[in-house]
Amino acid sequence: MGRVLLLNATFEPLQLVSERRAVVLLLGGRAEAVVTPEDPVWYHSASHDVAVPAIVRLAEMVRLPSRVRTPPLTRRSLLLRDAFTCAYCLEHADTVDHVVPRSRGGRHEWTNVVAACRRHNMLKGDRLLEELGWRLHFEPRAPSGPWWRWRHVPDPDPLWAPFLPLAS
Repeated sequence: MGRVLLLNATFEPLQLVSERRAVVLLLGGRAEAVVTPEDPVWYHSASHDVAVPAIVRLAEMVRLPSRVRTPPLTRRSLLLRDAFTCAYCLEHADTVDHVVPRSRGGRHEWTNVVAACRRHNMLKGDRLLEELGWRLHFEPRAPSGPWWRWRHVPDPDPLWAPFLPLAS
C-alpha cells in the first residue's frame, strides 16, 4: 500500500497517510485531492470509483500543539537527526551516547545526546570528552520546528517536492 502526503488547509505538510485513509478523507468530504499521478491507483466500490491522489489537503485547518515543534527524544529520532553518523569518527552509528554521562550528572536531552558507533561508545564509557582528548564533529541540538522529519523520508514521491520544505 502506498503513501499519500497529507497537507493542512494552509498547505503545510502534516504527515504521510495510507492510500486507504486518503480515500476515506476524500469520500467523507474532509479533504480534497491536490495532485493526482498520471497513472493513479483506483479504488472501486459499487457506487464510486476513486483515483488515489499523491497529495490531499484537509478542508479545515488543524492546529498543531506547540510540543510537536520539538520532537520527543527517542533512539530513532536521534539517529535520524545525526543521519546515522558517529559524532566522534563520522562512521556509521548505531548506538546513542551521552556527551556528559548520566553517571556524572548529564541529562537525557537533545543537547547532551549524540549518535555513536559501537566502538567509540564502548571506548568512551562514562568518561568526559576532555579526559579522552576527543571532540565532537558537530554540535548536538534539538531539531527545530516540524520540518526536520521530512528530510529523512525514504524515497519521497517527486510530486511532493513543491510541498515539502528543505529541512536544516
